Amino acid sequence: MILAQFIVMLAFILIGARIGGIGVGFAGGAGVVALALMGATPGELPMQVIVFIMVVIYAVSAMQVAGGMDYLVNLTEKLLRSHPKYLAILAPFVTYMLTLMASTGQVSFATMPVIVDVAKENNIRPTRSLSVAVAGSLLGITASPISAAVVFLSSELEGTGTGWGFIDLILVSIPATFLGTMATAFFFLWWDRARGYDKLDRVPEYQRRLDEGKVKPPTHQARQLKSGAKLSVGIFISSLVIVLVYSILISEKVGLISDPVMDAGQCRISVMLLGAMLILILCKASPHAVASSSVFKTGMTACACILGVAWLGTTFMTNHQEWIGKVAGDTLAGKPWLFAIVIVVASSLLYSQAASTKALFPVALAIGVSPATVVACFPATSALFILPNYPTLIAAVDLDDTGSTKLGHRIFDHPFLIPGLMATGLSVVFGFGLSSLMV
Repeated sequence: MILAQFIVMLAFILIGARIGGIGVGFAGGAGVVALALMGATPGELPMQVIVFIMVVIYAVSAMQVAGGMDYLVNLTEKLLRSHPKYLAILAPFVTYMLTLMASTGQVSFATMPVIVDVAKENNIRPTRSLSVAVAGSLLGITASPISAAVVFLSSELEGTGTGWGFIDLILVSIPATFLGTMATAFFFLWWDRARGYDKLDRVPEYQRRLDEGKVKPPTHQARQLKSGAKLSVGIFISSLVIVLVYSILISEKVGLISDPVMDAGQCRISVMLLGAMLILILCKASPHAVASSSVFKTGMTACACILGVAWLGTTFMTNHQEWIGKVAGDTLAGKPWLFAIVIVVASSLLYSQAASTKALFPVALAIGVSPATVVACFPATSALFILPNYPTLIAAVDLDDTGSTKLGHRIFDHPFLIPGLMATGLSVVFGFGLSSLMV
């Protein structure tokens, strides 16, 4: 029965991947129905994770309507155009930092046209810059102090009495993912230059498109900023800082507030909603435009996907937790690197860092995997690039009109796989090194 239910779960995940977009979530819900008909009890709904994502999407969408996204993109463009020789390093640096700040990879979409433009202007093949930038954006989620994945995992660590908490998690995840991303960027910058792979004019497809007039000329026109653009960014960052500081103050490690009025999750929800309200009022942003913004639409689609897929994964895991503990407990506890591989495979199917964390990590802690190993392996939930259907990955391909970034004819022959695995793997390696210092 376990094997049959696993096959059913995998089948519905693949159906969702085939449908694409919000269909991933619909297929996940259908998979829960199928498992229930086979005798499985539906698992806990991932509503807390979804609410955490929603409130950040609300705040980011309000910031976008107020012009804050245009302001951030202008700053990004200035940085990239000032140092085009280091585009392969600066592009992932920018997407990582923006995602860490906003806790959603949607902010990186706006930077991709800039990356492609700077590459075309300087005869640089955009592929590597885009591929490592996508990896950096995904890893930024596991570093963001206000991301749903980080908040959920820290609450699990504290709630199960592991001695680990929010501060320990971010002290490992932020430097580990940053070092993993930048080490990958530096390596491929050197590797591509050594092979002469970095020149755009050596790409036959680019030359063909150029001759046919299918390559758009680079644009230099700065985006016109609304009057409240800078202020909206300031309000959002202030909200982020408040959430971070409050979470630290109430944590078990610091304990300056021993009897808090609200927990870290409630603080995140209320402060993000407050920040969104202040942006609408002080920056004179239209509340009606928030729901029609691109960040809002893609964010709500992501919530639907997580609702279905995470619920499907949780249903299978919770129904077979005892069996998994008996079969895999000792193996995973003795071979922590194997746990990282399990997470990589699962996250490529579960479509979300938060969904993977919700489905896998409580089970891992329950079957005896050490909290240090759990924290070190946390960046492995960012392996959403393995199947070429993740929105950020698809956007990078579509926005590169040079034709140098393409998916290929087979599932695993796309240019995001090797850089993504390298950045994720190095982040886990650095995570093990840093978590060993925390014990």
